[in-house]
Amino acid sequence: MDELKILMASPEAVPFAKTGGLADVAGSLPPALLRQGIEVALVLPAYRTILESGPSWRPMITDMEVPLGYATLKANVLESQTPDGVRVYLIDREDLFDRPNLYGNRNGDYYDNLERFSFFCHGVLRLANQLSIRPDVIHLHDWQTGLIPALLKGPYADWPNLSGMPTVFTIHNLGYQGKFGGDRLPVTGLPYSQFFHAEGLEYWGDFSLLKSGIVYAHAVTTVSPSYALEIQTDEGGMSMAPVLRSRGGDVRGILNGVDYAIWNPETDPHIAANYDINDPVGKSRCKAALIQELQLDATLMEAPLLCMISRLDVQKGFDLLLSVMEGIMETGAGLAILGSGNEWMANELSKVQTRHPGRMALRFGFDGNLAHHIMAGSDIFLMPSLYEPCGLTQMYALKYGTVPVARGTGGLEDTISSFDPSTRKGNGFKFYSYDANAFLGSVREAVSLFKKPALWQQLVHNGMKMDFSWDRSAREYLNIYRSIQR
Repeated sequence: MDELKILMASPEAVPFAKTGGLADVAGSLPPALLRQGIEVALVLPAYRTILESGPSWRPMITDMEVPLGYATLKANVLESQTPDGVRVYLIDREDLFDRPNLYGNRNGDYYDNLERFSFFCHGVLRLANQLSIRPDVIHLHDWQTGLIPALLKGPYADWPNLSGMPTVFTIHNLGYQGKFGGDRLPVTGLPYSQFFHAEGLEYWGDFSLLKSGIVYAHAVTTVSPSYALEIQTDEGGMSMAPVLRSRGGDVRGILNGVDYAIWNPETDPHIAANYDINDPVGKSRCKAALIQELQLDATLMEAPLLCMISRLDVQKGFDLLLSVMEGIMETGAGLAILGSGNEWMANELSKVQTRHPGRMALRFGFDGNLAHHIMAGSDIFLMPSLYEPCGLTQMYALKYGTVPVARGTGGLEDTISSFDPSTRKGNGFKFYSYDANAFLGSVREAVSLFKKPALWQQLVHNGMKMDFSWDRSAREYLNIYRSIQR
């Protein structure tokens, strides 16, 4: 058993709380590390959704004093353990975390997110200080935890159990930077003199908790090798590129893994028929069941069924999709979309659906079971993202024999290779220019190949044999932990 002990802090993690791919990573990486012989624990805020479902939580610490600005508040720490042996702690403060949503509502972010996640960061460190088994490294995820490396350089620098504590900060999406007005810095507990400057948290007159993580963590990672390079360019860096480049090229990209215990057509309990690379017959049964469930035209059994499972957002390329919808329909393909988000996009998609009854199905909201049905029952998966740090759904699609058509950006570039009929190598279709014609061209190429069964079967086979398991990613993180531990 490796003696390395990791404390992981995240604003969300499956199966407890989820808004996006971050939750999949924070929920899947700890058990993968555990399988590598690493002792690992996870800390989350005590959201209402967590307390109302899942395991029973035991009180661990009562009335722990946690600073917030100039005040000191009380928090409780609850603990439990996942079935695979990961210890989980919750920082519990009812007025901050007992809400229907994690970060905001339909009107936008909660007004007090700075207070909420400053409190969480202080709570994580005070918990770490009291743990009987002292962590060797604290691994932090996204801006909501980005304050912690700065706190370790400031208010907690001389705490015996925390002094010199190594930290890893993982950027899941550079688009979310945790920016707040400079006048609100006292909320964090950091002094202006030490931290509010260009080499610190200051960011164009405001301050950024994401920048805090980048500047002060011992190691910075992100979720794919290509994304690590993209965010250090002026074009892809969302104004944060100079800060990332200041790390001297040590921003590491580690491709996220897939939890094949959940996403595997061979064992998936949610789909109409199980299948695998050696016996793919069940996929056509899944397609038939999906067509019936979505009330699509039965003739689509002979045509390619395209799908998207995604947040309705510009980042995900829905503006491209809307601009080529009629072109896609002209190919004879069907389309199934599951997602939630931008209301304007939802309305525009609904208009297209009314023009193509039986050929297009829309389901708004999140439906985990339906996501599995669509992934197993579709032929082609669309992912025309403006940017994509890693992406997980394209990896799910490959395992399910659902061929991806994607833009070559971030993790999509790292996981998808264009199919070459002459060599029969490749697992999907890629385009690079964020352009409607380029996207439509790739869709037409995929639909055309679908009509050539032998080549299509080879393409599907190439994708299904790929392995994106978490164990590979966990070993890379382990190397980073060892490189910075005291």
